[in-house]
Amino acid sequence: MRALPIRGRGAADNPPNRFVPFDIVHDASDAERDPEGDPHPRTRFYEDSTRSILSWNDSPDVGFDAGVNPYRGCEVGCIYCYARTFHEYLGFSAGLDYETKILVKRDAPALLREALASPSWEPQVVALSGATDPYQPIERRLRITRGCLEVLAEARNPVQVVTKRDLVARDADLLGALSDIEAALVHVSVTTLDPGLHRIMEPRGSAPHRRLEAIRRLAAAGVRVGVNVAPVIPGLTDHEIPAILEAARDAGARSATYILLRLPHGIAALFEGWLDRHRPDRKDRVLGRIRETRGGRLYDGRFSSRGRGEGPYAAHLHSMFRVTASRLGFDAAPPRLSTGSFRPPRSGPQLGLFD
Repeated sequence: MRALPIRGRGAADNPPNRFVPFDIVHDASDAERDPEGDPHPRTRFYEDSTRSILSWNDSPDVGFDAGVNPYRGCEVGCIYCYARTFHEYLGFSAGLDYETKILVKRDAPALLREALASPSWEPQVVALSGATDPYQPIERRLRITRGCLEVLAEARNPVQVVTKRDLVARDADLLGALSDIEAALVHVSVTTLDPGLHRIMEPRGSAPHRRLEAIRRLAAAGVRVGVNVAPVIPGLTDHEIPAILEAARDAGARSATYILLRLPHGIAALFEGWLDRHRPDRKDRVLGRIRETRGGRLYDGRFSSRGRGEGPYAAHLHSMFRVTASRLGFDAAPPRLSTGSFRPPRSGPQLGLFD
């Protein structure tokens, strides 16, 4: 039986965890319900007691080595998110669990301060974040990402932020101060300009016009900001590349990049289920186009091709992006961030920005 859509969620069920040899099936009486009577699972938050905050990346196509993820799991709920697979390592499902069971790292700012103050720290770009969105809805209340940025600003350590949420503009003061010393870059991800598609594909991400407004606010504050057209979904959003680039340029974005849709492990099945529920008329076309860029498969994990794909159609997408970005005057490459102003943070709480 096909799972029915759930308002405000990307996934509609919990597929089995590939690392767990059994599955729990709930009957209808177990479902929590909203006032209208539709299944409506609540988001639950759990304390993450990690004692180290930096995660290290050895993938040559990612663009950074050190990252901070203040949250594990992501309420934004993008159905296509490759990071859903990471939730399986915690014993959860990559489906609804990923959106509704969120681990929060309240100690992240203190742990980051400790790491940057260590004599062994080599100043380098820190990514916020490497997997889940650092500005997902709970950040408005918990302000963990803000706390990490305060530490990075005090230490004058370069930071790269990627987000689908306009809440990032709240921190324009810290990001602007770091931009003044060439130590900050924000990439706002824009997948589509279609608000209807956005609502069902990225249900708790900011609406497209709000992401563009965030770019505008950041640029006005002197923040180096770019647009990340990601993911490009062949047969569904690929035709929007020129329009997204133009809208982002008009809002103040100076650099641009794109990433082709990635569907590792069980994410392919989740995405196929989403197409069945929301775009059944486009399913064959979308999956066919994806296979054209992935050597006949739905996923190719090789570093050399996973972000761009291969074959004639992938080459067409790359050419469309490159030609449009050049015509619109985007920088040929994102700016290199500087570590030249780094200084170890104080051991206690921040007393003043750059004092």
